[in-house]
Amino acid sequence: MKIFIVEDDLWYAKLLEHHLSLNPDYDLEVFHDGKSLVKALKKNPDVVCLDFSLPDSDGEEILKRIKSEAPQTEVVIISGQEDVKTAIGLLKNGAYDYITKDEETTERLWNSILKIKETQSLKTEVKQLRSEVKKAYKNKVKMVGEHSSIQVLKKMIEKAGKTDINVSITGETGTGKEVVAKSIHYSSNRSGKFVPINVAAIPENLLESELFGYEKGAFTGANSRKIGKFEEAQGGTIFLDEIAEMPLPMQAKLLRVLQERELVRLGGNKPIKLDVRIVCATHKNLADEAAKGTFRQDLHFRLIGLPISIAPLRERKSDIKLLSNHFIESFCEGNGMELKRLSNSALDKLKGYDFPGNIRELKALIDLAIVLADGDEIEDTDIQLHVSGQSLEGLLGTEKSLKEYTAQIVQHFVDKYDKNVVKAAEALQIGKSTIYRMIANKEVEA
Repeated sequence: MKIFIVEDDLWYAKLLEHHLSLNPDYDLEVFHDGKSLVKALKKNPDVVCLDFSLPDSDGEEILKRIKSEAPQTEVVIISGQEDVKTAIGLLKNGAYDYITKDEETTERLWNSILKIKETQSLKTEVKQLRSEVKKAYKNKVKMVGEHSSIQVLKKMIEKAGKTDINVSITGETGTGKEVVAKSIHYSSNRSGKFVPINVAAIPENLLESELFGYEKGAFTGANSRKIGKFEEAQGGTIFLDEIAEMPLPMQAKLLRVLQERELVRLGGNKPIKLDVRIVCATHKNLADEAAKGTFRQDLHFRLIGLPISIAPLRERKSDIKLLSNHFIESFCEGNGMELKRLSNSALDKLKGYDFPGNIRELKALIDLAIVLADGDEIEDTDIQLHVSGQSLEGLLGTEKSLKEYTAQIVQHFVDKYDKNVVKAAEALQIGKSTIYRMIANKEVEA
């Protein structure tokens, strides 16, 4: 550890230096005034042991200067006065510890630096683990396909990973928008988490608190502080899926957060600075939605950043064989099974289908086909195209009450649209509150 000691009392400076030199891992440097310390900050010390009462500098100003020019440096204040109010103020402004000069000073300083060392070791370990996770993810997740649209997609992901530009992904349900978003995050230098949130799956009255969090007592039932998704994604990426479903009032609040790069929790008044990369996705055309007035044009311009479009599977059927073999390998390996082969007749059957559910539907069909196949080869009879897109006629095949039929029909559409209540409600031409009520009454699963 590189440690700076700043003390104008020459004898006391030598005392501190001698005590800390007992640890051979410490690289010590002594300064007797604030100006010489400031000049040396470019060396990025791990710790500055700062005398609060220097003849040429104000302790608070020096602390601010250190935190501004070397934010990773921890500062331990050493003062000849025991002033609780001053100590609290310094700790709030970023000081790691406040130690008064007495017979226990050297021992307290020794322990304080040990704690800093432990914390920095943990941070280094976390950084290494995150790096390993990134490598593992990049090695595990593949953008499978040889179609020209996939080659373009891979290049766009690579470009997005090199910067912090916002990214907007468009594509039909099941095309793999979240996989693309994760690939962008894990190919970037962002050290924080990847935090996904499906905007359409959260009731309008809960969306603000989910995104921005709230303080204790902000509303009835707010018994403790809650960190929102944006804060959870600090230093990382937040993925706003189905962004076009966001209500207009919430769009205005999101726009302000993006403009100011800060948020205020519900019930709070302290702005929280954000370091978050935004990746959003939708199956709709945001420009068209803005023209219709259902999506704010200014928010669209803020979010669009680097636009990425994912082609539906029916437009790249040449990749069906590659994708199928990929899913077969993954499923068999994950379930400890012998690897199966896809017969030509089964492949022809798949290529003759338009896959309204895209890659997600193909994966479901392949998984089921592996289970159904008797031998080591998947035949066309194992490909159950009707299962993933069950018809309503099949749902109505037995006698049930109107309430049971209604629940079953609603469940069908909720499943069809991947638990997206808003899209299911639109398809059924009913209010989304009706579906939420059925979910609350456990008539429908979401």
